[in-house]
Amino acid sequence: MTTTDLSLYTATARASAAVVIARYSTSFGWASRLLDSSRRAHIANIYALVRVADELVDGPATAAGVSTAAQRELLADLERETERAIRQGYSTNLIVHAFATTAREHGIGAELCRPFFASMRRDLDGAGYDKDGLDAYIYGSAEVVGLMCLAVFEAGATRTDAERERLRAGAQRLGAAFQKVNFLRDFAGDHDELGRTYLAGASAALTPDAQARVIADIRADLRAADAALPLLGAGCRPAVWAARAMFGALADRLEAASVAELMRSRVRVPNVVKARILARALAMKAAR
Repeated sequence: MTTTDLSLYTATARASAAVVIARYSTSFGWASRLLDSSRRAHIANIYALVRVADELVDGPATAAGVSTAAQRELLADLERETERAIRQGYSTNLIVHAFATTAREHGIGAELCRPFFASMRRDLDGAGYDKDGLDAYIYGSAEVVGLMCLAVFEAGATRTDAERERLRAGAQRLGAAFQKVNFLRDFAGDHDELGRTYLAGASAALTPDAQARVIADIRADLRAADAALPLLGAGCRPAVWAARAMFGALADRLEAASVAELMRSRVRVPNVVKARILARALAMKAAR
């Protein structure tokens, strides 16, 4: 394979990743458009691998008739292929190849990938969580993804140790907030279709007190993330702000919804609200 052939293959892999983020996430897809083309491609590469693993454990594989045991094998295969691609710079799986190009360029390695796959395996267990177990799950399923994105945003930046730590903490707390929003938004589907609950120590039924606790946690995480947001470079700050604002708007609607509503439907942010957030982010980008 010549360098030109590899470039074409990589471009095709990245185009595949871009399709995944466009099809699966309006919020992240819209927010990522505020990034320059290089960063946008890298974020799509990260999102696509995360989405492929998430879909493996969240329903499509089951719908295809794949047993839980076989899903574990497929997930293990995906993890091995991801680590191999990071080492050698190539994969026959286009999404893995795209992710590996980003990982190799930004120093993303096993220290972030392995906790992620561990959390995906945990999804296949179907049991509940105590607080420590839920914290570990959130770290692997969301906080490490925030750290992967931060590696892209901070490429080439010069930081003090204190700034670096603030940014890392902010990325983790923002990832945690996004995941907790997902827990409430997707409660009905997770509980009824997948037999899962992501409320530490909670019974099978969501209660108003449990709802309030999760919302309070989300607010605290968002405040912590907001404290680090001004440190981000101007080239990525509007995009991160837009994603944060969209999930903040979703948290508002989740707080206003009754438990009965959360138990039977999926709360959404109207596209007109997302468009207003995007317009404000575009103004921020233009003013930098």
